[in-house]
Amino acid sequence: MSTAERDTIAEPAVETPVESSTTNRKQPFPQGFLDTISTGWAERTETLPEPRAQAPFAAERRAAVSAAFPGKRLVIPAGSLKQRSNDTDYVFRAHSAFAHLTGWASDSEPDSILVFEPTADGHDVTLYFRERADRTTTEFYADATVGEFWIGPRPSLAGVAADLAVATDHLDRFAPVDGELVLDEDEHLTRVVSELRLVKDDYEIAEMRRAVDITAQGFDDVIRSLPDAVAHARGERVVEGVFHRRAREDGNGEGYDTIAASGPHACYLHWTRNDGTVVPGDLILVDAGVEADSYYTADITRTLPVSGTFTEVQRRIYETVREAADAAFAAARVGVRFREVHEAAMRVIAARVAEWGLLPVTADEALDGDSGGQHRRYMVHGTSHHLGIDVHDCAQARREMYYDGILAPGMVFTIEPGLYFQIDDLTVPAEYRGIGVRIEDDILMTADGPVNLSAGIPRTADEVEAWIARVQS
Repeated sequence: MSTAERDTIAEPAVETPVESSTTNRKQPFPQGFLDTISTGWAERTETLPEPRAQAPFAAERRAAVSAAFPGKRLVIPAGSLKQRSNDTDYVFRAHSAFAHLTGWASDSEPDSILVFEPTADGHDVTLYFRERADRTTTEFYADATVGEFWIGPRPSLAGVAADLAVATDHLDRFAPVDGELVLDEDEHLTRVVSELRLVKDDYEIAEMRRAVDITAQGFDDVIRSLPDAVAHARGERVVEGVFHRRAREDGNGEGYDTIAASGPHACYLHWTRNDGTVVPGDLILVDAGVEADSYYTADITRTLPVSGTFTEVQRRIYETVREAADAAFAAARVGVRFREVHEAAMRVIAARVAEWGLLPVTADEALDGDSGGQHRRYMVHGTSHHLGIDVHDCAQARREMYYDGILAPGMVFTIEPGLYFQIDDLTVPAEYRGIGVRIEDDILMTADGPVNLSAGIPRTADEVEAWIARVQS
C-alpha cells in the first residue's frame, strides 16, 4: 500500500500534525476507534544492545572534532526527509558527517541532531532525535511521517544510547543557541569534518572491503544478465536492475546511480538514463558500487564486450586505458602528491593518442600545463577522487589537503582513467567512434604502497574475456 493510499484511510477527530497536502482526502476517525486504539497492546520490553562495532571509532572522531573547537557549541544535523512528489519522500539518507560522527547510518532517524556542548575540558555530546511515541498519543496512529502504525517501530532513547555509546535526548528538548556553529552553515566546521575523513580507520577500511566484495558479486550478476539485456529493448536497464537487486539484498543500496552505458553511450561520462539497447559487438561500460549499511561505498568500473570478446580496435583502446591505470597505481606512494596519480595516467593517454595520430601536437606539447591539453578531449575527467562514506568523499576539504595533498596510509581513492571517442567526433578515425572505455579500481594507501581493493575483479582484456566465458558457462 503506497503512502498516498494509506493516508486516505482516516483522519482523527482531534487535532494532530497532518500534512496539508492530504487534508482534503482524509476522513475522521469514528469515536469507537478513538476510544479503543490505545488499549489492548502487549507491554513493550527492551533489552539494551551492546555498542555496535563502529561506536568506539565514532567516539574517537568526536574527540578529534571537540579538540578542534574548544569552547564552541557544535551542531551536526542528520537532515530531514526530502520530498519526491506531493506527499511521497525520497528514502532518507543521513548527512555523511552525521553518520561518521555517530556511527548511525542506514538505520538513523530523520531530523536527528548531534550536539557538542562546550565544557571546561572539552564537550558533552548528546544525540537528539524523536523517540517513538507512546501508544496513547495520536502520533502513534495518525502521523504518516513518524507514526509506528505507518512506518514501523522506531528506536528508543535508551536503546540508541546503548547501541551508539552516546548520550541521547528527545528532539523536543533541543534548542538553538546564539553563536553555535552549524554544519553546512559554518565553513570551518564543514571543512574540518570533511578533512577528518581523508584517512580511514580500521573499521572504515573493513567496511569498504565489504562493499567492494559485494560489488564484485554484482558484476558477476551483470555478466550473467547480458543475454537478457541484449534481448530487451532497454537492455541497459536490465543491467541496472540486476545490479540494484544485489545492492539491496546484500547492502543498503547503490552508492550512486549506476551507469550502464552501452555502445556510444559509454562516451557520456555520467550516463544514468540507461534506456538504450545492448548490442552484440559493442562494449558496455558499467560504473557501479554497492553501499553497505554503514554507508561506505565501492566505486568500480569495468568495460565489457557484450559478445564476450574484444575487437582489435576495442582491445587496443582498452589496453591503453589499463596501461594508464597501471601507471597511476605505480605512481601512488606515501609522500607523493595526490595529483601526481592523475599526471601519471595522463602521460600514457597523451602518448598513445599522439601515437595514433589523433593530436595536432606532440604528446609533450599536449602535456604542457599552459598551452597544452589537446589530449583531454578524449579524457576530460580526473583520474582519482577520495572514496568512503561518500562516493566523492571529503569534498569540502581544502585543495591543499585534497588535490595537492600528500598521500598517507589509510587514504582510500579511485584510479579511473578512460578514453572516450564520441560517435560524431571527426578528429578520430571512423573505427574509433562510439567506443568508450573506463577501468576504475578502489585503492587503499598503506605504508608499504597502494593496495587494489578491487583487484579480484578481472582487469586485463584477456582476463575480462575469460571472466565472461566462465560466468556465462
